Amino acid sequence: MIAIVQVYGTMLLIALGRTLLMTLLALIFAMIIGMIFGLMNVAPNRLLNFIGTFYVDAVRGVPLIVLAYFIYFGVPGGIQALGFQNFRLESLEAGTIALSMNCGAYMAEIIRAGIESVDRGQMEAGRSLGLSYRACMALIVVPQAIRTMIPSIINQFIITLKDTSILSVIGFPELTNVGKTIMGNTFKPMQAWTIIGIMYMIVITILSKLAKRVERRVNRGR
Repeated sequence: MIAIVQVYGTMLLIALGRTLLMTLLALIFAMIIGMIFGLMNVAPNRLLNFIGTFYVDAVRGVPLIVLAYFIYFGVPGGIQALGFQNFRLESLEAGTIALSMNCGAYMAEIIRAGIESVDRGQMEAGRSLGLSYRACMALIVVPQAIRTMIPSIINQFIITLKDTSILSVIGFPELTNVGKTIMGNTFKPMQAWTIIGIMYMIVITILSKLAKRVERRVNRGR
């Protein structure tokens, strides 16, 4: 095992960096997607409610691996059929889109739950002062809801980090994909996957500890 680390250590660290990069990018875009559809789900408009619910249910109902294949192979194929023959998606781009859509659906539910956890009297008080619905959401409700959302958002970050391993199927050179390469080169599957597992475990344990620490601070601040 030590020999594998000595030979492939740099490759493993680069792969870990790519994994964290994709996770971070996906979480940023997922926050935007989640905020849009989360607000739709709590909006006083049935059409917006339907659109928000449809997106969440549709995306959560499709396995991430199927979504990744669709984005990486299906979307370019459909666009090329329209005459754009040179259109391609890199594995990083396709993977980020797939992860963002998947994570965004769950983030929308986190945001919806966070907003609904705020007492309705806060909204009513803001409206009684003459503020519009949008102003009440932006200035009163959402800032209070964010404190409730933070632990769940960190947990979703952890889940998304683990989900990056699925994107090895579209060739993105993240940690799991590099593990396959090392296993193929060394013919030592147990040692290779033990190293990969330990690396995931270290990063996820650190993030889990961070999530618990943040949750404790949020609870004390209430």
